[in-house]
Amino acid sequence: MQHYKPHSGSTFEGYYSKFRMPSGAHLALIICSVPGAKERPHNITFTYVPEDVTKCFQREVFVDKIDMFNGEGDVAFEQHWKGGYVKVYNDNKTEYRIDHLEDEGFSFTGTTTSHTPWMPDMDTPEGALVYLPLPLHWHVHSVASDCEFEMKINNYDLPEEDKKGVASVHQEKNWANSFPSAHHWVQARDGDRGICIAGGEILGMEAYLLGYHASDPKYTMTFRPPYAVKAAGIAPFMSVNHSWDTRTFELSLQSFTQKIVVTARAPIGQFFTLSSPFPDGHRLNFLAESFRATINVKVYHAGVLGPWEFVHEDNFENGSLEFGAGYYPPAGKEERFY
Repeated sequence: MQHYKPHSGSTFEGYYSKFRMPSGAHLALIICSVPGAKERPHNITFTYVPEDVTKCFQREVFVDKIDMFNGEGDVAFEQHWKGGYVKVYNDNKTEYRIDHLEDEGFSFTGTTTSHTPWMPDMDTPEGALVYLPLPLHWHVHSVASDCEFEMKINNYDLPEEDKKGVASVHQEKNWANSFPSAHHWVQARDGDRGICIAGGEILGMEAYLLGYHASDPKYTMTFRPPYAVKAAGIAPFMSVNHSWDTRTFELSLQSFTQKIVVTARAPIGQFFTLSSPFPDGHRLNFLAESFRATINVKVYHAGVLGPWEFVHEDNFENGSLEFGAGYYPPAGKEERFY
């Protein structure tokens, strides 16, 4: 909970909740603030994405202010703006109360009833790195929480099962004093299996954080720097390939005895756009995200000085794949779908 709370003094701070709805659609809720920005400093984004992304419902609400502050008693912290609030409790329960029905055409209420940490023995992707004055931090509060919800969208053909029920939500946040020049995000969850990756380029380095919950728990693993980093063009334990043209991202990470290769690909035409925080404020259409990615994970083991041996594989459908800033050539254009 410590790392999920607001970090006062950060140049920007953003909270992201991705809901898997009963119909198979997804809902992305973003609460992001760049306190020192002069244009569009505070953003509430609500994006409901059915199977056909061109029929998604999206509202980016740039509010006058977002108040984030630590709570009292059982409440860990709260976020308030004109039109809603989010309240997070010390027992990891989250309450969403959002009502923009009259001004923006949507409302959402929800309460989580469970919590799944990053790893059984690790509550944050960065490990001890979270305490260092790094330019950018990433924390995952829950990789899967049940959430009892009720949702309304005006003048939209919302499936009955997505009006009220139980969704599964992935919850995370970023906070930083610098802004990444390019970034990727990959996420998928199926039962107890899951994969989550975030990273990119910042201040001349390229680094990634990875968490993998394998279908066979003995292959569950995490990676972070110094293994998952490229500095001065040198990356002895990591290789990265990405292509916006083919909507493909591949990451290979290894230690001396284990190796993981993740390949994520989403169909062209199934990406929607989002704003991204920068020092001057939120820039429109500076990242693209798809919830229709196919993700393949392969695991290899090796003995001392021995060859790599393939030992395990998982595949995920309807995962998330994101291209941002420098990895996203159409950044800043007017089109909404790619």
